[in-house]
Amino acid sequence: MRLALAQIDPTVGDLDGNRALILDRLEAGRDAGADLVVFPELAVTGYPPEDLLLRPGFIRAAERSLEQIARASRGVTLLVGTPHLDRDLVNACAVCSGGEVKALVKKRFLPNYGVFDEFRYFAPGNELYLFEHGDALVGVTVCEDMWQPGPPATDLALAGAQLLVNVSASPFHVGKDREREEMFRTRARDNNAYVAFCNAVGGQDELIFDGHSCVVDDEGDVIARAPGFEEAVLVVDLDLSSVVARRLTDARRRALAKDRGAIGEVATIDLGPPREQADEARPQIVPFADELDQMRRALVLGLGDYVAKNGFDDVLVGVSGGIDSALTAAVAVEALGAERVHCVSMPSRFSSEGTRTDARRLAEALGCDFREIEIERVFVSFLDALAPSFAGRETDLTEENLQARIRGTLLMALSNKFGWLLVATGNKSELSVGYATLYGDMAGGFALLKDVYKTDVFRLSRHVNERAGRDLIPQSIIERAPTAELRADQLDEDSLPPYPALDRVLEAYVEGDRSLEELSADGFDPDVVERAVAMIDRAEYKRRQAPPGVRLRPKAFGRDRRTPITNRFRG
Repeated sequence: MRLALAQIDPTVGDLDGNRALILDRLEAGRDAGADLVVFPELAVTGYPPEDLLLRPGFIRAAERSLEQIARASRGVTLLVGTPHLDRDLVNACAVCSGGEVKALVKKRFLPNYGVFDEFRYFAPGNELYLFEHGDALVGVTVCEDMWQPGPPATDLALAGAQLLVNVSASPFHVGKDREREEMFRTRARDNNAYVAFCNAVGGQDELIFDGHSCVVDDEGDVIARAPGFEEAVLVVDLDLSSVVARRLTDARRRALAKDRGAIGEVATIDLGPPREQADEARPQIVPFADELDQMRRALVLGLGDYVAKNGFDDVLVGVSGGIDSALTAAVAVEALGAERVHCVSMPSRFSSEGTRTDARRLAEALGCDFREIEIERVFVSFLDALAPSFAGRETDLTEENLQARIRGTLLMALSNKFGWLLVATGNKSELSVGYATLYGDMAGGFALLKDVYKTDVFRLSRHVNERAGRDLIPQSIIERAPTAELRADQLDEDSLPPYPALDRVLEAYVEGDRSLEELSADGFDPDVVERAVAMIDRAEYKRRQAPPGVRLRPKAFGRDRRTPITNRFRG
């Protein structure tokens, strides 16, 4: 059997565009001689469609689109994810052959943790189907159904499936590619079956889908792997005869087969014989990227897709001469091209000559449009207007935040005038502890570094320069002590613990949900823990108003971490 895994980047709600993309890749699979062409979970609608699924008109339109896709399945079998209304709504994989939908395999396990909310929309399925393709028996599963160590994968294998296909939209976080593939290798060994995994790729709001579709043989060895963070059609020839031989000698299966009655009825559908192949497909095993490059590629993909899928042409970045805005601008240039990135420096009375010069040098190194707008006159006007109300009060954070809000207003004015998407530059460390100004540096339509700790900002900046073979980000920016420059001689560490110590606490508390007591027992500096946790808990109201940003970690602010704003629990 020749298998083609079509790792595509659909857009949520773009039924016409997604259909055109599916039909194009179906034709590519057909041209490659594939018997079976597989597409990701909910590829018809894009994933996750969220509350679009509550609109009957959307479901009807998706079903009409599936009918058109199915008509193209002549001479080839097509597996594609779609919602389907059958008394209740299900998340299904449509098996199309001979120009029609032969079966709808319904997702059994509906994830309702982390970024997933599928119980809100779908009812679970429980039917089992085997698809006969010549001498081969194929079982189909949908995403979470293969993450479960038992049924339906075990039931399909016991019923005779030699190949288990998994259509998926599996979101990315750093290290997920290896974790996921190891799970599939375990499933293949446990079930004495080949496993083929077809994943989505692309950005959808905060979520990134990293691709890395793969095929694993019945011994648990990876025999093909698609690249990460880009579309691809992975073509693989499968000889499933080894599965039969292995099962004949596996006594475990005979013991399990005693309970076959518990499996229930399995419907078998004949998809016809495989095609004769004149040559052999030689798929690659594309290596995984390292951690830093995964992060970089996810950021590039997330920003590029957010811009394209929301109809923007250009982006705008406020560059301060600091490292966060420098990395943001560098990633934006890689995602979109220098001609579509506009850098704006807005120095104040507290801006040093070094940061002003570095902002300009950054834009020159990246090849971006650059403009400088001084804010002193605007700042003075605001101070004069507020002077009667502020009379008798000391200068404090109010005046610092005022400068950030002036900058946010100017950037939003440019965004409105030219239609440029404003990309906010704050990082996860700052957002965690509230070291950010609402309606100031938090202004924007997309927060690129929202899930990137400050220590990783430094690592990624060096990585960007190493890849380029030159200093896209000036070394003086990387080496300068972080500062907001909102008052004289200001440094971030005047208000925050040192970032290396802070980030370790943030990771344990925000992502690991460790308590104050546990953090202290873990050996963290008690002063850092107490200060950090207090700031994190106070800043929830700010995070609720932050723009969406690329999710890189197992638990990100937004879809993952949902802490009440009004909350008196401390610990």
